[in-house]
Amino acid sequence: MNKRTSPSSSKPLRWPRRLSNVIGFDDAPHVRGATGGRVSLIGCVCSGPRLDIVLRDSIEKDGDDATDVMATLARHEALSHVRGVMLQGITFGGFNVIDIHRLSAELDLPVLVVTRKKPRLELVFKAVMGVPGWEDKKALMEAAGEPEACGPVYVQRAGLTAAEAQRMLEATTVHGVIPEPLRLAHLIAGGTTTGKSRGRT
Repeated sequence: MNKRTSPSSSKPLRWPRRLSNVIGFDDAPHVRGATGGRVSLIGCVCSGPRLDIVLRDSIEKDGDDATDVMATLARHEALSHVRGVMLQGITFGGFNVIDIHRLSAELDLPVLVVTRKKPRLELVFKAVMGVPGWEDKKALMEAAGEPEACGPVYVQRAGLTAAEAQRMLEATTVHGVIPEPLRLAHLIAGGTTTGKSRGRT
């Protein structure tokens, strides 16, 4: 693997000349408001626009295991070439909140959260109050930082600068504004769960 500065250090990561091999995660459609159960989690590894690897696992709905599940998937021996992690939002399977700073530190990789629109955090905080362990979940959301504009999308980041986040998006986006690892993870998660995929992430 190319030498890089650890996201947990004070120095920003410096991308290799050509950014490639990014894994993107998205969750499968699930019934909102329902309690308990497992939700499928899909990871797609892309080299630029090309899909190379698809991984699948599951997380507890409204639980607290999503960070660990993602870390385990990203450590797979076939993924030693991966250079970054992308997330479709910071909450998966309802309110299973990702600790993006811990995920970045444990994998020694940058983590970039991408959303089309700026999340209205006050509404998210209000909604999570009905979930067991909501105080810890709210703390993780706050620790992820305020979503910031990055081109046509909004991002939260760990282990990379705003300029590096922009480069990461440019290197992995082909259709529309959502990077291919996330767009494909969304399509696969929907198609394998409901029998059809909805194109817009």
